[in-house]
Amino acid sequence: MMKNILIILFLLVSMCLHAESRKPKGLIWSAFRGLEYRIKGGFNFGGTSPLPLPVEIREIKSFRPGMQIAIEGNVIKWFDSNKRWGGLIGIRLENKGMKTDARVKNYFMVMDAASGDVTGHMEGNWTGCVKTNVKNSYVTIPLQAVFKASPRWDVKFGPYVSILTNGDFSGTAYDGYLRDGNPVGPKVHVSEATYDFSSDLRTFQWGIDVGGEWRAYRHLSVYADLTWGLNAIFPDDFKSISFKMYNVYLNFGFGYVF
Repeated sequence: MMKNILIILFLLVSMCLHAESRKPKGLIWSAFRGLEYRIKGGFNFGGTSPLPLPVEIREIKSFRPGMQIAIEGNVIKWFDSNKRWGGLIGIRLENKGMKTDARVKNYFMVMDAASGDVTGHMEGNWTGCVKTNVKNSYVTIPLQAVFKASPRWDVKFGPYVSILTNGDFSGTAYDGYLRDGNPVGPKVHVSEATYDFSSDLRTFQWGIDVGGEWRAYRHLSVYADLTWGLNAIFPDDFKSISFKMYNVYLNFGFGYVF
C-alpha cells in the first residue's frame, strides 16, 4: 500500500506541473461551470481508541502514531457565482495506524500464551501490559459542504465512507496474569502472549470529516481535516475485546488547486 501511495503521489505532482505549464482547455471549461479540482497529500496523526478510555486502561506507557500517508483528489462544485457555498466529493487513499504500550487491569482478552504457567490459546480478564500495533489502509470517499469564509479560507464539513483494503490489528500481552473465564476466575501467570484480530476488522466504516484549507498562494494550499469514526472498527458481535474502538485522526498536509 505504501509503495502504491508514493507512486500515485508522484503522478499527481507531475500532473500539477503539467497543468500549470499547459493550462488545459478542460480546466477553463470547468471554471465556467463552477467546477474546481484539487489534489492533496499529507499525513494522518491520531489513534484507534475506545471513547472514552475505559477504566480497564490504567496507564498509557507509550504512544507512537508513525508515518501514516494520505493522498486525495477532490472535485468541488460551487453553487453561486461568488463561490461562497459548494459541494465536494473526493477519493482518498490513506493509512491509519499507531503503536501503543499500556498497563491494563481486568481487560478481557483472547490470546495465545507463549510462556508462563500455561501456554496455548487462552481467554479471560487480563491484568498486565499490552502492546498493540494498528496499521490499516483505506479507500475513503468524503462528501462535504464547502463554505468560503474568506478569499483564502475554506471550511468543510460532512460525512465520509471508508473501505478497508488491508488491515493489521495485532500485539503482545506481557508481564501479567489472566483470570480464566471471568474477573474472579483462577489466576494464570503469563510472561508473554500474542493476539491478532486483523481478520476481524470491519470492512465498511463511516464517520464525520471536518476541516479547513488555507490558500497560501494561487495554487498552493495548506489543509487540516479531522476524521472521526462513528462506527467501531470491529463488528458489533466481536467479543475478543470488551469495548468498542474508533478511528480518530487529524489529516494535515498540502494541496494543489487547479
